[in-house]
Amino acid sequence: MEKIFDNTQVAFSLKSDTELDRAYFLFKMIDSQPLVRIGTAVTNFAIKANLPVEGLIRATVFDHFCGGVNEDDCITVVDKMFTKGVSSVLDYSVEGKEEEEQFDAALEMTLKTIEFAKERLAIPFAVFKPTGFGRFELYEKLGEKQTLTPVEQAEWDRVVARFDKVCGEAHKKDVALLIDGEESWMQDAADDLVTDMMRKYNKEKAIVFNTLQMYRWDRLDYLKKLHEVAKNEGFFIGMKLVRGAYMEKENKRAEEKNYVSPICVSKEATDINYDAAVHYMAEHLDIMSIFAGTHNELSSYKLMEMMQEKGVAKNDTKIWFGQLYGMSDNISYNLAENGYNVAKYLPFGPVKDVMPYLIRRAEENTSVAGQTSRELSMIKAERKRRKGK
Repeated sequence: MEKIFDNTQVAFSLKSDTELDRAYFLFKMIDSQPLVRIGTAVTNFAIKANLPVEGLIRATVFDHFCGGVNEDDCITVVDKMFTKGVSSVLDYSVEGKEEEEQFDAALEMTLKTIEFAKERLAIPFAVFKPTGFGRFELYEKLGEKQTLTPVEQAEWDRVVARFDKVCGEAHKKDVALLIDGEESWMQDAADDLVTDMMRKYNKEKAIVFNTLQMYRWDRLDYLKKLHEVAKNEGFFIGMKLVRGAYMEKENKRAEEKNYVSPICVSKEATDINYDAAVHYMAEHLDIMSIFAGTHNELSSYKLMEMMQEKGVAKNDTKIWFGQLYGMSDNISYNLAENGYNVAKYLPFGPVKDVMPYLIRRAEENTSVAGQTSRELSMIKAERKRRKGK
């Protein structure tokens, strides 16, 4: 397979010299772990103390990783990326809310993004997080098969109604809907609910997509069991496959509570697990659709090879590649340049509300070996190429 991800001219074709310099500065900063820790602590403190840091955050980390403070803000970025064939997934990245009115607000925002997606070819998917629609503890309690109190049951019924409203709307407007994965100890209840939505709305094709975090060693078995259920009951499976974003949290909790960690023993084991899930889904495209969310070049090449071997067209709508905005542009733009379906997750929301998301991104970049240095080496290569002109 031809190696296409080293083409920095294509990767950064939309970035001005100034934006490239900012990206360089940002990843240099993220590359220094103590600096990330200090920066995170200072930022958290400044936001809680209402210090005027929003402008600084907006001009640096926010604008690099986010599309804007609201959905209209994002349109410039969406249209610009689409000139290069890269689609967008508008992701309302406000995290950690616990109130009913905030869940209703997240519901309204998700409905709005579905409407946006219906009107724009550049936005093929909508997305939401399960905990955007209901309390974490509620999912956890259900997952542990505990009996809910009547008040909690009424609360859960509202969560189910929000899911149903959004999935129903996505089905009606023919917009694929990605539902993000979260911590393992709340995921069982979310999985069951998403499967119910697939049963209801994936009768003709995959509209509702769940997420499998493949750093969990049990996820491939879960996928195979779901496949059997889908075959027997006659519905389609949509899955976003990612490696996962809560590794340190997962391992820490397993240690504290003295149970076997759900996380694979090594990075290598995670990679094997991820590629095995992609392979399994590619073997069953008759009822499965894949959103391969990965910043891993090797995994991307493997899926491209599989498509070639199976005679699957590059633009077959059952296979999408996905990366986060502000990261792995060398993968996204080169895939699009070569005719594959690719979409960037484009987070948006008020600066202070999106900070938990941004902090997680910075920490994730620091903990994933090689991710930041790869970004830096690509940026350096492009700066050098431009200077050499």
